[in-house]
Amino acid sequence: MLTWEEFTKTEMRVGTIIAVNDFPEARKPAYQLIIDFGDDIGIRKSSAQITKRYTKDALLNRQIVAVVNFPKKQIGKFMSECLVLGAVGAEGDVVLLAPDSSVTNGLRIA
Repeated sequence: MLTWEEFTKTEMRVGTIIAVNDFPEARKPAYQLIIDFGDDIGIRKSSAQITKRYTKDALLNRQIVAVVNFPKKQIGKFMSECLVLGAVGAEGDVVLLAPDSSVTNGLRIA
């Protein structure tokens, strides 16, 4: 079990996907995402295995929730700078976590 103090160290923030690219080098089908987290955090990159449920057009300008204070992770030739959050179904399809309404990029999830 985590303590409350440990949990509060995790920075989950809202960001808007501003670009989506194919990621053919990935072992499993994935997209490369460019996400705007607002002025304080800025633009971050991530890869996400969300091709079963989402098209590139459906992702563009969509707000999502991501962890922004994990270390960067090298995925092939791509450097992931945050972890996009989603619920993983039995078939491996991911449903992205997102706010119900449009909010300011960078807002922290509490």
